[in-house]
Amino acid sequence: MLLMINRYVKRLLVPMLIVSILITACGAAASPQMVSKESGGSVPPVQPALPGEVRNFAASQSGAVPDAGTQAIERVVIKNASLTIVVDNPATSMDTISKMAEELGGYVVSANVYKQELDSGAQVPRASITIRIPAERLNEVLERIKKESKQDPISENISSQDITLEYTDLQSRLTNLENAEAQLTKIMDAATKTEDVMSVYSQLVQVREQIDVLKGQIKYYDESAKLSSVSIELMANEAIQPLQIGGWQPVGVAKNAVQALIDTLKFLVNALIWIIIYIGPVLLVLYFVFFLPLSLLRRAWRKRHPKTPKPPKGAQPPAPSEPKQA
Repeated sequence: MLLMINRYVKRLLVPMLIVSILITACGAAASPQMVSKESGGSVPPVQPALPGEVRNFAASQSGAVPDAGTQAIERVVIKNASLTIVVDNPATSMDTISKMAEELGGYVVSANVYKQELDSGAQVPRASITIRIPAERLNEVLERIKKESKQDPISENISSQDITLEYTDLQSRLTNLENAEAQLTKIMDAATKTEDVMSVYSQLVQVREQIDVLKGQIKYYDESAKLSSVSIELMANEAIQPLQIGGWQPVGVAKNAVQALIDTLKFLVNALIWIIIYIGPVLLVLYFVFFLPLSLLRRAWRKRHPKTPKPPKGAQPPAPSEPKQA
């Protein structure tokens, strides 16, 4: 009887250890994750007292007691920028910006050169390029890009995103899962029964998958924080030149009125060209193929089957004539 009880206890011991390890690993970071979801954004807002809270949370997961004299954790901030400038040659400026990014240790994410059609119908070149450069040199890069233009940028935007809380949360969860992985590995090595080994191995595979996911997220945040993204729109000078008519440059309402007149005349001319070249020949073909044969057949039918005139309404039919007497 005691032998059966002993076997039964051993069978329950391994699953109970596995469950307790997983609860400890997954439940430790549940509270910060709930805060992140309730905030409604990918990165929750950070309050001024947050560094101490994050430090205490990380210390509680590792089993250490936070020291009052410990320095605040290093902020993890993602900085990006975008601007639109006017240059003489968009393609040449795009090549210059690409070489600058490579010289500074960055790279080109995307680059595109295309044609832009103006209201006057003329086509001018335009380019767009996105680069990633070291975050600490973002201001230097923006100044060098602005030197490609002879005037102030049309638009400029610099954004920053503080991901310190989420980054620390990921690291804490990764540490817990790695500890769980080590404990599960020890249990699997000590197990003697096949079903116990397979049960532990199944849980170990799930834990390792979660570890890989967290490592990928941490790597993405590391690269995003180290390399800033800069998106640049390069417009040609011709794209912003004022409307000129015989050397005269109308401005304000006069410019809008002249441009509207030009657009209207352009539409009418285009419509006339379509009528002469496309609609006219199509109507002629339809007339000779369908309408003319039908008209001829209708005339021939009327000649063979003339209609008798109907008497007017209310008229009495003529009385029959009496025979004359001899």
